[in-house]
Amino acid sequence: MDELNPARASSQPDQSAGEVIDAGRGRIFPCEQCGADLEFSIGTQSLQCPYCGAIKQIELPSDAVIVERDYLEMLANLERLHEQGHEQGEGATGEHAVRCESCGGEVVFQGTLTSSQCPYCASPLQRDKIHDAPNRIFVDGVLPFLVPEAAAKQALREWVRSLWWAPNAFLREGAKGKFNGVYLPYFTYDSFTTTRYAGQRGDYYYVTVGSGNNRRTERRIRWSYTDGEFQWFFDDVLVIAVRHQSESLVRRLEPWPLVRCVPFTQQLLAGFFARTYDVTLEDGFSTARQRMESALTAEVRQRIGGDVQNVSSQQTNFDAITFKHLLLPVWLMAYRYHEKPYRVMINAVTGEVSGERPYSAVKIGLAIAAGLAVALTLWAWHGSNVQASWQVRNESRPTFRGGDQLVCKPLRGIDKSVWKSRDLSELDRKNSLRPTDLALRICNTRQSGLSNSATPVEVA
Repeated sequence: MDELNPARASSQPDQSAGEVIDAGRGRIFPCEQCGADLEFSIGTQSLQCPYCGAIKQIELPSDAVIVERDYLEMLANLERLHEQGHEQGEGATGEHAVRCESCGGEVVFQGTLTSSQCPYCASPLQRDKIHDAPNRIFVDGVLPFLVPEAAAKQALREWVRSLWWAPNAFLREGAKGKFNGVYLPYFTYDSFTTTRYAGQRGDYYYVTVGSGNNRRTERRIRWSYTDGEFQWFFDDVLVIAVRHQSESLVRRLEPWPLVRCVPFTQQLLAGFFARTYDVTLEDGFSTARQRMESALTAEVRQRIGGDVQNVSSQQTNFDAITFKHLLLPVWLMAYRYHEKPYRVMINAVTGEVSGERPYSAVKIGLAIAAGLAVALTLWAWHGSNVQASWQVRNESRPTFRGGDQLVCKPLRGIDKSVWKSRDLSELDRKNSLRPTDLALRICNTRQSGLSNSATPVEVA
């Protein structure tokens, strides 16, 4: 019984498939008809000879299943191995050479690489006893490649055409580079959580303050205390288990249809690159926990309700934590544009594209200039309307030019019978004019030698 992987006997597939080479350091899958090395065929989901076309079905034991494993129990097993002087990464990373059985060349596996191709004859080659080493967390399942390379290239072309603000030359030429199919290691975490929270709910209300020209409406917040408790179950929170991969690019590949995973077998890796994990199980759960807590905080705010929320305390217990170690398929490509490197990743099951791209400084500059032009036009239009409104409001106010001489023009909308009555309060009531303006108008009319019974005038 394996101390680190006690469930290995019931969950690990038969490792008799293929042929061990170079004193147990490598494994290949020779064709039974012509002897060439078999590769995994995406179209048939089986091993196929690239030369004679022979097909060999993937061999899995009938009782092979993917099971969730206890997280705390695994940490305890890892700690015991550490005390015995065995480290997780022992023999898994670093530089390892395997002799190619087809041409005799030496293939160097560096870092976490476990599956590759011979650079001399292109034969698929894998390191043996890495994904299921006694001092390593073995792989529980593999999600096979479903998107062929031709479909990945088409998805890349469509992605390039959809890019806003990309240089025109890049849109014409596209991203040019070599695709590599790679299995990347992931940990998935499940947990049953109980969250207790307390906080304040803020509801907006509006009041009118001030008077006259300073009268305005202000928004206020009415706060009320609230607390509660709820339980959530998180299933298959994914964390990539290899370093030096862009977190933002990897996250955009989600979601993954993990229900299509099959129990691990090295047969599925034939012809593709593969890597083993170099992120510890505990560090992986730390990342998963942060994502869980972020989702729980959003749920707490939803439960508090209102327009704004103030979360004063949030405590979560994580129970029944389990995990799986999976290999997920990705098409990787690196390309250069104007001597700058960019990376593209394609989910080899759903076809989702996640990549880095160049931006056109010219297009962005023109967009900024156009935005400024629109803003200036709106500002000028608003200013002209304000000036026109000001002129209308000041049409009935006196303007003096050269002493007391009054410049006048016919006044519209004034009831002549009321004007002759000289009753300022009645003028104000019937014509909605301020008594001070009318008094000033009549006073200046008298100074100019005009009769009170004269035709009403409006001050220019």
